[in-house]
Amino acid sequence: MIPSSLRQRWLVIMLAGATLVSATLGIRQVFGLFLQPISMELGAGFQLFSLAIAIQNLVWGLSSPVFGAAADRYGPWRVAAMGALLYGGGLFLMASFVTDAGIFIGQILIGLGLGSAGISIAIGAVARAAPPEKRSLAMGLVTSFGSFGQFALVPVTQILMVQGGWQFALLMLSVIMASMVAVAMGLRTPAGSARPIEGPILTIGATLQQAVSSRDYILLTVGFFVCGLQLVFITTHLPTYLHDAGLSPDISSWALALIGLFNIIGAFVCGWLGGVVSKKKSLATVYLLRGIAIATFILIPPTPVTALLFGACMGLLWLGTIPLTSGLIVVFFGPRYLSMLYGLVFLSHQIGSFVGAWLGGIWYDWFGNYEAMWWLNAAAGLFAFAVNWAIREPRAEAAPA
Repeated sequence: MIPSSLRQRWLVIMLAGATLVSATLGIRQVFGLFLQPISMELGAGFQLFSLAIAIQNLVWGLSSPVFGAAADRYGPWRVAAMGALLYGGGLFLMASFVTDAGIFIGQILIGLGLGSAGISIAIGAVARAAPPEKRSLAMGLVTSFGSFGQFALVPVTQILMVQGGWQFALLMLSVIMASMVAVAMGLRTPAGSARPIEGPILTIGATLQQAVSSRDYILLTVGFFVCGLQLVFITTHLPTYLHDAGLSPDISSWALALIGLFNIIGAFVCGWLGGVVSKKKSLATVYLLRGIAIATFILIPPTPVTALLFGACMGLLWLGTIPLTSGLIVVFFGPRYLSMLYGLVFLSHQIGSFVGAWLGGIWYDWFGNYEAMWWLNAAAGLFAFAVNWAIREPRAEAAPA
């Protein structure tokens, strides 16, 4: 018998999770807009700020399993509230102390904030609260609605930068993140209203041991490396690529904004597909289409039209990997420790993010262009397609918890 309080509460949890994802991922999406002004302010090449963003992604990945395990054990709202403060503090530090140390420490705090208030915490909370038959769709909705922040915050940040400068823009973003402390309270589940766990109850240690010895979990983890590589390379370096092609900063902003807008559709569709067809085949197809889209984009000379079309196309394929990846984890191991298990897979994603951000900056400083990096990302999409297609997906949704 499912408590009536939870039947109503899971919708509140889903809304709070979507708002958190919207803020955390939306603000993260805009850092590419700060690459040039911060690099000029510091008198450094793009390599320095690219490395700071890369370290942020690595800290995000390393901290996600730790904060995920804490959320699984002590409740997601406490962890998310702390994360909102860390994230806001990092943005404030970057705006207030414009030094190499200020930028790096600020990005480390942001990485910790993303690990404790980001997608893995929200997805875990929603997966545990949602009815099993609606779980994949609910995770897709969180990712989808969360994408609104990516659409809205890119042009808003550009306007703030034009009106008050890049430091003013960062300060305003820090205020937005601080307000997420109140939103995190929405992830609370009233005492005695927890949804019954499906399947046998395993300890956190037994579940972790089962996961790291699973061939399919490892394949899923390897494929998610490519997701991070592609996404962070594009968000960090697409504005500079388009600038070098002679396109205005407004086109770069709108290209990134369109990624967020069309991601609303793509994430919802992928979440829905995960509930009606094979998750692993849907996931593999997303990676294949990404590789094709990137290859097509770099074969055609950049214009305002092609830049915006690329943003829209990538948006459809952007975060649809999240409900499909987390859905497969639930199929394999159940929802009980999803925040931790997704956090471990996400660590691979963030190592890929580190490589995408940092290597892109190094390559540009050395050779003055991004051509080889674009082709690397296209080839990586084909690799991820093959890896995910090899996953053995159980027919039934039932899994140990």
